[in-house]
Amino acid sequence: MLILNDQNFEEKIIGSDKPVLVDFWAGWCHPCFVMNPILEKLAEEFKEKFILAKVNLEKSPIIAQKYGINIIPTVLLFKDGKPVQGFVGVQPEEMIKKWLEENLKE
Repeated sequence: MLILNDQNFEEKIIGSDKPVLVDFWAGWCHPCFVMNPILEKLAEEFKEKFILAKVNLEKSPIIAQKYGINIIPTVLLFKDGKPVQGFVGVQPEEMIKKWLEENLKE
């Protein structure tokens, strides 16, 4: 899992040879903590397909502003350095899994 911030975000996203699933969260966000184990489980299951990354919005306000993140948790999938799909709020594991399968097709 990658920990991203305002300083390393662009470099790590653009430099990745796999899609990057970015979880935008904050320490005070209870739904973020509910979603965390779901994303970690799916990251393990799909480890050949994508990299899971986390952005703590309390420490990365520039990235939050750049991508218009104003509700958390927000999850964005980046391919070739660009956001291609995403969702907001806690979602059931099966829904996220189906979403990943659809969005990670070659």
